[in-house]
Amino acid sequence: MTLDEIKAKIGSGLLSFPVTDFDEAGEFDRDSYAGRLQWLSSFDASGLFAAGGTGEFFSIGYDEYDDVIRTAVSNSSANVPVLAGVGYGTRMAVDLARRAEKAGAAGILVLPHYLMFAEQEGIIAHMKAICDAVGIGVIYYARDNSRLAPDSLARLAELCPNLIGYKDGIGDLQLMVQVASRIGDRMVHIGGLPTAEVFAQPYLEMGVTTYSSAVFNFVPELALRFYRAIRQRDGATVQALLKSFYLPLIELRDKKRGYAVSMIKAGADIVGRPAGKVRSPLTELSADERETLAQLIAAHS
Repeated sequence: MTLDEIKAKIGSGLLSFPVTDFDEAGEFDRDSYAGRLQWLSSFDASGLFAAGGTGEFFSIGYDEYDDVIRTAVSNSSANVPVLAGVGYGTRMAVDLARRAEKAGAAGILVLPHYLMFAEQEGIIAHMKAICDAVGIGVIYYARDNSRLAPDSLARLAELCPNLIGYKDGIGDLQLMVQVASRIGDRMVHIGGLPTAEVFAQPYLEMGVTTYSSAVFNFVPELALRFYRAIRQRDGATVQALLKSFYLPLIELRDKKRGYAVSMIKAGADIVGRPAGKVRSPLTELSADERETLAQLIAAHS
């Protein structure tokens, strides 16, 4: 796909962020992960993000990263672009970006740089180094300590032709309006907050046509039904699913730090698609919390 085709494809539908499979010893389970990607590819997602935040990018070793991305690429539908997570400091992010490109990824998602807060010039330099290192599409993920102002983002877009996307993990509606006004359709705009569904309605009105769905990992049909309702502006269905599923899910997610990932892996296990345990420093759901999640899933199956 060309960069324009990748951008258009990503913006045309729901985005899937698969969990990464680990075996009982905590090692990367290639066969289980391959089966997961094949299953998820059977649903109508417009992009699959390997080793993203939900995929525990932060806990995947250098000795595993290439294998994770290659496995995702070789087990996904040919018409669905696979984008790989990269991050940490500039040199490490550049190296990972090159590895992702060599492994066949159609693009990369740049997660926030490690630890330090930085000035706008520093973040621009960091992103430009990554964009310059590869020929594939690059998506900037705004969240935590990586926040570009609209003018800085516009400048970066001028410097980097392969910067194709802006993913929002901040949730500042005023900022999103400013970004949408300043950037327009130069980039595809992606909703990227935990449980992004709750922001999907207002975001759509400002041109954000897609978002990352973590629940796609265990209730893909429901995730797609909600996405279609959003795009069709079917308010009744949207409100019903928010009230009965997404808001109770958020209440569970917010019980402990890290549950935005742990809860998704637990959901995958509950529906018979186990991916192993999360790696430390994340922790597992309690038995009572798993039961709450299982009842919520059963009520919507």
